[in-house]
Amino acid sequence: MRIASLGQFLKENAHALAKGPVAIVFVEDDVEIDTTLRHHMQSGFAQVVAFMPARFELAPDLVDVVLRVDHDVALQEPFHEVINALIAVMPAGTWIYYCFNAEYLFYPFCEYRTVGEMLTFHGEERRHAMLSYVVDLYADNLDAHPDAVSLDAAHIDRTGYYALARPDPANHNHPKDRQLDFYGGLRWRFEEHVPPERRKIDRVSLFRAKDGLILRPDHTFSDEEYNTYACPWHHNLTAAIASFRTAKALKSNPGSTYDIHSFQWHNSVPFEWHSRQLLDLGLMEPGQWF
Repeated sequence: MRIASLGQFLKENAHALAKGPVAIVFVEDDVEIDTTLRHHMQSGFAQVVAFMPARFELAPDLVDVVLRVDHDVALQEPFHEVINALIAVMPAGTWIYYCFNAEYLFYPFCEYRTVGEMLTFHGEERRHAMLSYVVDLYADNLDAHPDAVSLDAAHIDRTGYYALARPDPANHNHPKDRQLDFYGGLRWRFEEHVPPERRKIDRVSLFRAKDGLILRPDHTFSDEEYNTYACPWHHNLTAAIASFRTAKALKSNPGSTYDIHSFQWHNSVPFEWHSRQLLDLGLMEPGQWF
């Protein structure tokens, strides 16, 4: 189904979001749109919604199964304002996930368990949000793949990830409880080309709607408990988003593209497109879910 605008969607089609979990995909360019949507449909989301510029096309097999809203996040409301508008009309408790095109959600055991099963368990642990790490993907050969995108030749960094305490300005910059700022990947290795406010790789990409909840531009929420990586009594599930977004940006930006001839380094490894690799590298946490 194709909907002409965000306003029309909120007025006439918001009822389609009543059953979750719902995946919201923001399409910024024409790279890997179809594979992104198919990946999240196969993960078991009850509804996949694509906010994308009107000039882009969808594959025929997706036209009737994806809710498509004509919306350009670069020119109209940005992603966080769209999410906040959706939160305001969705039933409280509905699970929402959001990402961008050429990004792919992975969670523990996702090869044989649906995202709904995972979120049911997470909710039973009294968690209303799930931390995810945006793990950069990049093509191994930029001469063969100038936009840095290749599903068949995708690589990731196997090391170089770290966390720092997140200071609380309202409490004399003491560290916030169970909150950390995570770094690594291309934003760390090429930090001279990335503004400081965009260097973090943590994103609360899975969360439950509730009255008054606000998503902020830095991917954190107005409810501080939503921003925590675990509950007070034990470790919780976390997820990973395998993403070409940073690599694409570094190679499309005139200020960085001519300085970068390869993303390969001694800690590059082929991406296996399997949750086991991400678990082994410590890039997501199974918590108590076995």
